[in-house]
Amino acid sequence: MKNKKDNIAEYILYLWQLEDYLRAFPEAAEQNEELANIYQMMHADDVMDGGHIQLAQIALKELEMLSDDIIAQEATYKAAMLQLTPSLNLLKARTDRPTMTNIEACLVLLYQIMMLRLQGKPVSAETEEVQKQATAILQYLSKTYYMQDKLEEDDDEATI
Repeated sequence: MKNKKDNIAEYILYLWQLEDYLRAFPEAAEQNEELANIYQMMHADDVMDGGHIQLAQIALKELEMLSDDIIAQEATYKAAMLQLTPSLNLLKARTDRPTMTNIEACLVLLYQIMMLRLQGKPVSAETEEVQKQATAILQYLSKTYYMQDKLEEDDDEATI
């Protein structure tokens, strides 16, 4: 299983992909322990027809909280988010969840683009530009998340 600490954004997308895979092929859970665990979580969290397991929701919440913290502290990050917001608002308006956060919208965008590419469908140049911006935001958040986790580990080792 992907490690949340290494790249939290990839981790969330990976969990979403596993959820969709298991919705389409539930029998796959019988062939792999990791898939069986995710499948059990999907049943326990009642997300067999849609939505995301608690594991993914918690990771998303952590990423959103980190983004909020960085927006309050870093003008460059805040400016990048402000530049991306109109495009994310268009995306949100086209979904059944127009009130999702910008971070979730970034992840939804990347996931939808991944699905389009898997289906061999084209992605417009405008969408690719928004993808680059969303990817940069998520990469920065993932790197910051990783660095914070590393600092916490170092602090824990220093107190032992």
